Amino acid sequence: MNKKFEQMSLKELWQLFPIFLVKHNKEWTKWYEEERKSILSALPSKCTKRISHIGSTAISGIWAKNIVDILVEVNDKTDLDIVKNILINKGWLCMNTTEARITLNKGYTEQGFAERVFHLHIRIVGDNDELYFRDYLNEHKEIGKEYEVLKLSLWKKFEYDRDGYTEAKTDFIRKYTDLAKSLYGKKY
Repeated sequence: MNKKFEQMSLKELWQLFPIFLVKHNKEWTKWYEEERKSILSALPSKCTKRISHIGSTAISGIWAKNIVDILVEVNDKTDLDIVKNILINKGWLCMNTTEARITLNKGYTEQGFAERVFHLHIRIVGDNDELYFRDYLNEHKEIGKEYEVLKLSLWKKFEYDRDGYTEAKTDFIRKYTDLAKSLYGKKY
């Protein structure tokens, strides 16, 4: 009998859900659009300011984890909780909650990844640095390829350490996010 998520240690979860990268898949945009429509149909329109495709699957042509990241921007803390509760009732799993951020996942099973996997980042409007990073890498393909090379170099080293993988990318992401913000101004 398989353990439930809440019974698993972090090490067991990382073994079940390792870092793995795949070539860019044009289906990711379709998966995002389908999930976006599903999310919008479930949420009160007054709560949601913007829904965006973020993360490496939103960067054209680069290798990425086969996980579509979605950013939902809401008005305020009250809306964070409303959106979280509605989506949990629709089958999303709550993975992390802080004062101003909530992360939900879909497509994780006790047997491993489902065919389609999503990370949903619920934030208060304006907490959206990922949009700047995404747009900069899509407009500067050579920087997108540098990011791909970095990710590929980290993959096996951090295959079972998501926190380490994320931390190892932080300086690169911060550098180009800051550059994008200085170039784009208050685009978002």
